[in-house]
Amino acid sequence: MRNLIGVAALAFAFLSPAAQAAESWGLPGEEIVRFEAKVVDVLCELSGDCPANCGGGKRQLGLVNDEGRLILPLKNQVPFAGAAYELIDFCAKRVVADGLMVTNRGYTFMTLQFVRAAPEGPWKRANRFTAKWAERNNVAADSDAAKQWFYNDPRVKDLVARQGKLGLGTAADKEFLGE
Repeated sequence: MRNLIGVAALAFAFLSPAAQAAESWGLPGEEIVRFEAKVVDVLCELSGDCPANCGGGKRQLGLVNDEGRLILPLKNQVPFAGAAYELIDFCAKRVVADGLMVTNRGYTFMTLQFVRAAPEGPWKRANRFTAKWAERNNVAADSDAAKQWFYNDPRVKDLVARQGKLGLGTAADKEFLGE
């Protein structure tokens, strides 16, 4: 009976909402954080340009905490992907954000690892970018194209074709790369 109670308590601890917690990435200056905030369209907050539904996932989204501080979750758990896909479903709503705050050389940013509707919604892992990208680009989510989306994204390819790999134009690329 004691073993059964111990196993049940352990299972409850792992399945309860409080069990979701950010994991350290071993970054200098990182701090594990969890806080409530309102999801906002950053450009709307800063300029007053406020399209419906936070721009439909095409704009950077942020979090305004209870002290009125705008927090920029710049990353999720997918390489080179931002957190907009994780937050768009919560546009103008309150969430509980769970992740890492990292301060390096005076700059502070957030890596979002989990999010849920406040106060007690189900946790969602911040890793949905690849699946959403794959769906939008008609490829399988487990394909090589999706795993290395940054090489295969039509928008990225178009931007590199127009502005070069360095973003300074193709002439600058040729000079820098010695082509």
